[in-house]
Amino acid sequence: MKKSDINITVELDDQNIPEKITWDADEKDQPGASETKSMSLSLWDEKTKNTLRIDLWTKDMPVEDMKRFYIDCLGGLAQSVLNSTGDEYMSSELNALCDRFVTHLKDEVS
Repeated sequence: MKKSDINITVELDDQNIPEKITWDADEKDQPGASETKSMSLSLWDEKTKNTLRIDLWTKDMPVEDMKRFYIDCLGGLAQSVLNSTGDEYMSSELNALCDRFVTHLKDEVS
């Protein structure tokens, strides 16, 4: 059986707020740790039928970028729903929500 590791390192300030987030993976294209400003990790707990989540962002992550990050996450979920379940309705509804959020973001910036 093949094994692949993904490592996430979070550096915290004295108030336990993330200052730096880095990640590395065995199968990543470029070797070595890469820095990121935000991450969202979801894990399915089969026993409780519940999602365990870890959402972190650095204190210097711009709010507008954070909103774009979540729009991208939702778009990725739309594609994942389609790929994993074939449910075109759920996928299209998530994509429609993303479209509304993109419009909202553009209106906010204007």
